[in-house]
Amino acid sequence: MAEEETPVLDALAEITAVSIERCDLGDRELMLARIAALVAVDAPAASYLLNAGTASDVGITLDDVHGILIAVAPVVGTPRVVAAAGHLAQALGFAVAVAEAELEAELEADG
Repeated sequence: MAEEETPVLDALAEITAVSIERCDLGDRELMLARIAALVAVDAPAASYLLNAGTASDVGITLDDVHGILIAVAPVVGTPRVVAAAGHLAQALGFAVAVAEAELEAELEADG
């Protein structure tokens, strides 16, 4: 898909870039805040998936995500935390499936 065919994704990328430029938080703290915000707004699995690579790159661990869920639970409530855990599991499952498919394609190409 050509860049001119993705106006929504382009707009989201621009908004994110401006947010990052104007934020004084370090990369790790920024991703912790973004994950907490995803939980708070009941974000779908795709939103977690879109942030997973960057979160991993800055050192966010599964233990960190557990900590975020525990920290925000009193504010956002049990339903949001349970939903977030499910969305995170879906995102992880999708990421694993994509990685497996890529590995399989590489193995087939190497013959």
